[in-house]
Order: sequence, then C-alpha cells, then structure tokens
Amino acid sequence: MAKLDEEFIKNLAIKKNEPKWMLDFRLKSLKEFFKQDQPNFGPKLDIDFTKILYYKNDSEGLVSDWTKVKQNIKKSFDNLGVIRAEEKYLDGVTNQFESEVVYHKQNTTKDIIFTSTDEALKKYPQLFQKYFNNLVKYNENKYTALNGAVWSGGSFIYIPPHTKLDRPLQSYFRIETDALGQFERTIIIVDDYAELEYIEGCTARTKNSVTLHAGVVEIYVGKHAKCRYSTIQNWSTDVYNLVTKRAIVDEFGQMEWIDGNIGSKVTMKYPSCILKGNNSVGNSISIAYAKDNQVLDAGAKMIHLGQNTKSNIISKSIAENGGSAHFRGLVKITKDAKNSKASVKCDTIILDSKSKSYTYPTNILENKESFIEHEATVSKVSLEKLFYLLSKGLSEEKAKELLILGFVSDFKKSLPMEYAVELNRLLKD
Repeated sequence: MAKLDEEFIKNLAIKKNEPKWMLDFRLKSLKEFFKQDQPNFGPKLDIDFTKILYYKNDSEGLVSDWTKVKQNIKKSFDNLGVIRAEEKYLDGVTNQFESEVVYHKQNTTKDIIFTSTDEALKKYPQLFQKYFNNLVKYNENKYTALNGAVWSGGSFIYIPPHTKLDRPLQSYFRIETDALGQFERTIIIVDDYAELEYIEGCTARTKNSVTLHAGVVEIYVGKHAKCRYSTIQNWSTDVYNLVTKRAIVDEFGQMEWIDGNIGSKVTMKYPSCILKGNNSVGNSISIAYAKDNQVLDAGAKMIHLGQNTKSNIISKSIAENGGSAHFRGLVKITKDAKNSKASVKCDTIILDSKSKSYTYPTNILENKESFIEHEATVSKVSLEKLFYLLSKGLSEEKAKELLILGFVSDFKKSLPMEYAVELNRLLKD
C-alpha cells in the first residue's frame, strides 16, 4: 500500500496529466491534512490512515458505451440495476468505480456540460478554476484537506441560463476494494433562471477493514435558479462516510437537499445552504436509519445573509438494535438578513432499549425582524399502533416495518419514483 506523502501526490498528478497549479494545490492540501486534528465534535473516528488505499483505477478510461466497460465493473453495476433505468428516467448518468468515473452517458441534447470532474479540468480549465475550492476550502477541516490532496472523480455540471432539464442527471459511486478511500469532488453550477435535479447513489461491498469516503460537493445556484440534490447512501458497515456538501444561493434562487443515510459505520454529513441573495430559499429533508452499532451524525446548516430569505429543515431519524442516530444542525440569521424565516423539525423514533438518539441544534438570530422555529420529538414505537396492527394478523416485524415506512413518508414523497422504491427495499432489508 503506497505511503501518503509528496511522492505519492506527484505521481498521482502525473498519472492524471494535471497542470502544475493542481499539483501545487494537492501538495498544499497534503501539508494541511497532516497539520489538522480530528474534528472536536461528533462520533469518535478510529481511522488508521496508513492502512487506507488512496487511489485505485481498474478501468481503461472513461467511455460512453456500456458494452466497452470492463466486465467485472459492468457486472457490479448491472447487479445494482443502475443502467436499466438510464434511458427511461434520466437525462444523463455517470458511474464511478473505485477512484475514477468509468462510464458517462448524456441523453439530453440541450447545451449543458455534464462530465467527470477530472475531464472538466482538462476540457474547461477556466470554468473549472473559477469554481473549484471556492465554496468549500481545502483547509476547513482534516477531511476537506485530505480530499484536496487526493481527490479523484466526481461530477462536473454546468446548466446554462434559462435551461431546464426534463429529467434528472445521476451519478452512482461504488467501492469494491478492501480498505479503499474514495475522494470524489463534485461541482455543480446552475446558472440564472436554470433548473436541475441531480440524483446520487452510493454503495460498497461488505468488507472486514476500515474504508473511507470523504467527498466534497460545491453547488452554485444562480438568480431565480433551482437545484435539487438527492442522495441515497447505503454504504457497508465498515465505511466512514465523512462528506462536506455546501450550496450558495443567489436572489430568488432555490436549493433543496434530499438526503438519505441508511448505511455506513459512521456518518458525519451536514448539507448546507448559504442564502446569499435576497428572497433565496434553502430546504433540507433527511432521514438517518442507524442499526447494529452504526453512528449516523447528520443534519443540515442554513446561513441567512440576504433579506426575506427562507429555510426549512426536516430531519427524520430511526435507531434500532444498538444504533445511534444524531441530529446536528445550525441555523444562523445574520443581522442584515431582515424579514427572514427559518423552521427546524427533528423527529426520532427509537425501536428498542439498546439504541440512542441525540439532538444538537444551534440557532442564532441576530435581528429582531426575523424568526426561527424549532421543534424536536423523540419517541418509542407506539404500543397502541403496534397492538392495532398485530390485532390485524401482522407479525411484529411486519408491523414495525409499516410504522417505519409511515414515519419517513415525507422524505419518500420528495424522491423520484424509482428511488422511493429503492428506499422502501432498503428499509425493509
């Protein structure tokens, strides 16, 4: 396993045929990674960085013909059913296997840019450099620094002004290799009066050693533009899922995060909106289902800078069989964000005595013309509802399943049909 040092970074940049400025950025990020401590909040991160594989590429380059993908990679995605939905439901798709995007297909004929982030660096260098590391800085924490040093893959999307796609774009991320680190970098620009729906799926094969996923997502929503970013992650229970996702929203723009966390060993993820423009809107709807000693520390952040801005956070958490589901959120309405409104609603259901739930809200209001609403509930399975379902002949397992599906109904309504069906399957499993 190659040592993570300057020589490794230099060889990675050569392999990717990157410009000197990117090599300099990677080396700067590497120094920051070694300097930074682990986060001083959230679950314990027991990661031996000397045992992580920081780059692996089994493909023979990016292709747009599924028949040309290597057989072992194709079989992995075919088993997941990823490709079958491509023509019917999507305007475009990219699939990342290990460290690189291996397949890209764009069905729409509209004048957009949708490619891997590595390809965008080569084909659109000026546009790339304008937005890269602009919203999520490499030195924010240990894992943004690590991503800056070893990033590979991810999606780069540019939607021109007044362009609206008829169907979503999708990326799918898959980890097969033992102890692999996956560090994709995704950049999305939705220009003025444009609209985008983007869907992301994440899975990993069950292994016996620590695996690390530390992605970075930067989203720019223009004036009167709309972006919806939906994620369903079902990582295996040996994956540390440590992701930084942030969007900045201009005047009358709208950003919506739909975030589903079903798998992983530990998750720390708080999709954020910076409501920069007046009358901009940020929404986050999320679920976290923690089982079998999983720790899912998730939530959202909303920063109000513009006047008349609105945000809404809905968080649904489920804890079972020793799982621990945490909500960690931040809402800040600054002194200049007059006449702004924010709402936070956190609901948790605990299915047994071994499981836990914690809520860590931070609400900051800096002007008298705005307000923040916060509501949180923690409850056990309703014995009355459970008894009613049992009296109808259902088993206790089936009755709990129905109660869980009803509990997350708000989240399911926000998903495209095929993803809602997949979520039902995951929850039942």
